[in-house]
Amino acid sequence: MNQIKLFSGSSTQYLAEMISDHFGYPLADYTLSKFSDGELRPIFNESVRGTHVFLIQSTFAPAENLLELCLMIDCAKRASADYIAAVIPYFGYARQDRKDKPRVPISAKVIADMLVAAGADRIMTMDFHADQLQGFFNIPVDHIQSDAIFIPYLKNHMVMDNVVFASPDVGGVKRARKYAKYFEKELVICDKYRKVANKVEKITVIGEVEGKDVILVDDLIDTAGTMCRAADELINQGAKSVRAICTHPVLSGNAYANIDQSKIKEIIVTDTIPLKQKSKKIKVESVSKLFCHAMRNTYENRSLSALFLD
Repeated sequence: MNQIKLFSGSSTQYLAEMISDHFGYPLADYTLSKFSDGELRPIFNESVRGTHVFLIQSTFAPAENLLELCLMIDCAKRASADYIAAVIPYFGYARQDRKDKPRVPISAKVIADMLVAAGADRIMTMDFHADQLQGFFNIPVDHIQSDAIFIPYLKNHMVMDNVVFASPDVGGVKRARKYAKYFEKELVICDKYRKVANKVEKITVIGEVEGKDVILVDDLIDTAGTMCRAADELINQGAKSVRAICTHPVLSGNAYANIDQSKIKEIIVTDTIPLKQKSKKIKVESVSKLFCHAMRNTYENRSLSALFLD
């Protein structure tokens, strides 16, 4: 079996170090230098010839993180790595997955094509914005699901007797239903209306929440506008409390202020993206051990299905 090499891009060093500790392999020596005009120049400082390479890098903003990953893939390919797996805990640009109006790009497909063209043999990521994004790739995609993180958390930290699960929008119903089905609880839908991106005009709650502890389920939280408006409306409809579980803490703009000023009691997120600041309402659960198991299983040609919730 080929030797393993783990490399971390600059955006995900904190997470790669934890994955490396769980894996039992040190991170390989890598340098990202820049020309005076800011042009990126990644360098592997050790041989990767004939090795199984894992390149760990989330592609959140700025776009340089995505470019760095593509260059790392090309670097490994041209250095004769035998197999190149791009480990992307947060896959950026996934929200633009279809033409919802004229003259807009399908950005997720563009990014998929870039990664494949650069030379990746495999993609490993967590919680695509839409499951069908896996079909944008012509190489294997390991789509890890965060329920392996959040379900144990809920079991250990929540009394589930009075809980209902809610989706903050119609698009996330399938995701929330999965939790409701697992815990045998009711499902509530918050139907939102937007005139422009990142600004919610109105939210309508579909379902009964009076006297209930509501858990909102989403894949990412950006400005937190939808989540906070949904929480406020749920409380207005008689909910006893509102918490949220959300995989990717993008948290841009006024997100932290929105959360701190909202009626949300707690938001549990993962560390696929590092927090920009602390908040007493935000708790972080690490995905490092889960990614370590997934990476080890793919390297040893073992199934990943045990990591998924049926």
